[in-house]
Amino acid sequence: MGAARRPRKRCNTDVVSEGGAGRRARVLRAEDALNAVMADHDSAEQGRRVLELALVFARASLAALYTPGDDADLLCLADSAGVPRAVYGLRDGYPVAGRSPVAEARRTGRPVWLGPGELAGRAEARRSTSRDFFLAALPVRRGADAGCLLAVSERPAGFDTEDRKCLELIADAVAVPEAAEPAEAGELQPGAFSLAMDSGRVEVGGDILDLFGLTRDEFDGRVETLLGLTVPEDLPSLMSVVEADHMSIGDRELEFRVLQPSGPPAWLRLRGRLVPGKEGRPARLVGTVSDAAKLRSEVTDVARIQRLAAALATAGTVRDVSQAVVAALRRPLRADRIALAELEHERLIVTVLDPPEPEAWPELWRLEWRTEWPDAPVRAMPTLAAALREGRAQIWPAGTALEPALAEVGPGGLAVLPLPAGNRMAGACLIGWDTPHDFGADERALLTAAAGLAGQALMRAQAFDAEHELVGMLQRQLLPRRLPELPGAVAVARYLPATAGLEVGGDWYDVIPLPDNHVALVIGDVQGHSAAAATLMGQMRTALRAYALEGHPPDVVVSHANRLLAGLETDLFATCVYVDVDMEEGFAWCVRAGHVPPVLRHPDGSTVIAEAEGGPPLGVAAQADFPMSPLRLPPGTLVALTTDGLVESADSDIDEGLARFAAELGAADPTHLGLVADALLGSAHRGDDVALLLMRYDGMAVRPRRESWSVWRLPEAVRHARRFTRRTLRAWDATEAADAVLLVVSELVTNALVHTDGQVRLDLTLFNGRVRVAVTDGSPRTPVRPTSIGWEATGGRGLLLVDAMSASWGTVPVSGGKQVWSEIALDG
Repeated sequence: MGAARRPRKRCNTDVVSEGGAGRRARVLRAEDALNAVMADHDSAEQGRRVLELALVFARASLAALYTPGDDADLLCLADSAGVPRAVYGLRDGYPVAGRSPVAEARRTGRPVWLGPGELAGRAEARRSTSRDFFLAALPVRRGADAGCLLAVSERPAGFDTEDRKCLELIADAVAVPEAAEPAEAGELQPGAFSLAMDSGRVEVGGDILDLFGLTRDEFDGRVETLLGLTVPEDLPSLMSVVEADHMSIGDRELEFRVLQPSGPPAWLRLRGRLVPGKEGRPARLVGTVSDAAKLRSEVTDVARIQRLAAALATAGTVRDVSQAVVAALRRPLRADRIALAELEHERLIVTVLDPPEPEAWPELWRLEWRTEWPDAPVRAMPTLAAALREGRAQIWPAGTALEPALAEVGPGGLAVLPLPAGNRMAGACLIGWDTPHDFGADERALLTAAAGLAGQALMRAQAFDAEHELVGMLQRQLLPRRLPELPGAVAVARYLPATAGLEVGGDWYDVIPLPDNHVALVIGDVQGHSAAAATLMGQMRTALRAYALEGHPPDVVVSHANRLLAGLETDLFATCVYVDVDMEEGFAWCVRAGHVPPVLRHPDGSTVIAEAEGGPPLGVAAQADFPMSPLRLPPGTLVALTTDGLVESADSDIDEGLARFAAELGAADPTHLGLVADALLGSAHRGDDVALLLMRYDGMAVRPRRESWSVWRLPEAVRHARRFTRRTLRAWDATEAADAVLLVVSELVTNALVHTDGQVRLDLTLFNGRVRVAVTDGSPRTPVRPTSIGWEATGGRGLLLVDAMSASWGTVPVSGGKQVWSEIALDG
């Protein structure tokens, strides 16, 4: 963008002729600011500074300049300030002969003022967007060449009379640059540069060399030489500017640091735009570099508004918006405290307090304190309620009679900024001073501009937070609400969603209690981050749990889940680890399906990555083998299962991440598993979802006593089963309930032999004062308890006897059949 013309000086006759009610104070301040820009900045900076004035004095959220491009039939964006134009669907160029507001203002030489309703019927004015805003297009002219100043406002009333006068002043001060080739080396201004994008050769003015601490003889003309003098942390942002693929017209400005021979690094500001080459010549990046430390730091520096707009454009959550506003206002206003709150159903839900300590705020706020931030009732502060209804910034000096809840926020002065968003109030910002504060015109302008930007950003963030909460609720519903209590072990789990985006992930975990004091530990990850991945994750978790409860061995459970996923005809796949732990023996079988292996921490603190042979991810091949690997778990062993989000990142591969994870696990104190889990998650990169499942195996203090008997299909099979049961009860010294146990064994074994085919097995277990009788057969059919039996019936009474003798009984499916069980209390 080229230089801007100095506005005509305001003389006394102007003021007298228009009177005190004519040109309002804001218009006069705009003229003063324009004069200051012309005096304090060289031609390379004047254009951008003039556009920035529209953000403050015309209360615009975006100001942009369109000028004739290389193609005379097109008006191209030359520069812009404020909210990114893509938010409003504005284009980079408009045909000169078209019906766009830019072309119309240039063609007629008169301003064009459009509201949301008029814009809705003019598709050539913008791309599709759901935002409502007011648009102003004012012609700017220099000689025979002409361009257009475009401004956008999201205020409910649009541009009022003062706003329009300020925009006319600004349009009059803007100058359209003549089309010209980039300056040669000898023609460059002291603070200007020109970079050839193909070769990296750069031509710089003398002031830039001084800023980098180089002489003309020391500089070799290579951009890499200048980049090598910058602070390494700032190098990526600079590279995004000097690489052509990242450049776009009119929106590249950043601050960076250069190293100094002594003392701290110096801050510099770069502004640049990409100039396409002509007739086969390479594109060039042209712009300026200036000393950022010498830029004005007062609140009149409208760059603060631009920085706030840029920060708000990238703020995703309500808390991000609040922190950006507080950071932009606290230092320039020298305020003692700032609060920003959402307005929800006549209550102010405070999101950020600065300072954050409760004792720094009024007593009413401390009474309403909830967990971290307070809920302030609007009805308790009538003055604040009136300011919100009026919708304008209110400033009260020291000594103003206010209700205590407000007076104690700013005893030396209080400013209340309602944050408008469309036709409603999104929230409020309270700014207080402890000592008497003089509110200047520049501070008022800064507050007004910040309020408009913050209100719109807060409304967008509220929608973002609502969607994020919905996504989080969906994720929580798909994961276990709580983990079960385990015999001889303790388990904890953690899940962290990715910090980027709103899409729910596919990581899951589960802990499944199984019969005979077995426990299945499961962790897995469905490919992708989407609703489809979350749905598939819920299906896989349910399927694995169902197959496990049917009594299948671990390899069969995973194989069944693989065939299920392959049959769903989805493009997604899943990885998982399934560990079946025998809590009595301290032994486990592990099955891997394309997932990272478990990590074991032994009682002595040493760690090992389990050498568990793995199969392919689930859903890749319908017919696949999933071998089982044994794991020995002495008491005190910690089993850790995680997803790749915790052990893999752009900076390290899985092997390095697993080694780091194992080292951190070995250094942790396994006494408190929750603290161990939190410490392990502290190193998560959060670019991906993370699931973590930990189990500390302590061993069972009292182990059940078990005996089994294979029932052969012989005429005396039931008598042999009773003899085995009597002998076992005598060995266990549990003969006090022998009659009841023998009766139950007789009935269950008889039913299995009469009503089923195949092998029958009798299992006896003594645990916690109860004898458990379990008869397993090869029929999946569940026995049905009869509702009524006549005197003439010859059968059907067996289950009634079992029910009468048992403290509890039931049936469960097992692999290839069922198991009917009964528990008899020894003291009953």
